[in-house]
Amino acid sequence: MPTSFYDYAYELEKALRKSEEYTSLKANYEAVLKDPPSKKMFDEFRMIQMTLQEKQMTGQDITEQEVQKAQSFAAQVQQSPKIVKLMEAEQRMSMSINELNKIIMKPLDELYGSMNK
Repeated sequence: MPTSFYDYAYELEKALRKSEEYTSLKANYEAVLKDPPSKKMFDEFRMIQMTLQEKQMTGQDITEQEVQKAQSFAAQVQQSPKIVKLMEAEQRMSMSINELNKIIMKPLDELYGSMNK
């Protein structure tokens, strides 16, 4: 039985690893890794995404050429059933984590919300 905040966090980690969202994500990721053309395409897609995100976060301009390259590559990725399944699983996992965050933050939201009344 958990006795501290950290114990609860580790229990949550264990539950997350057993969740359908995580097991689906893991299975779909492993399917992409086992298929060299899909893995290469996925790795390149992620690199393009990370580069654009980094530019956005640092306030750098993203060129029209970079936008077109990203859009073109995204269209190619959409043709890969394995990558599409992985991206869908990532989306479901992200939604679950967002919901967990809302639940975890509820005490603070309630505390600070009640202070503004």
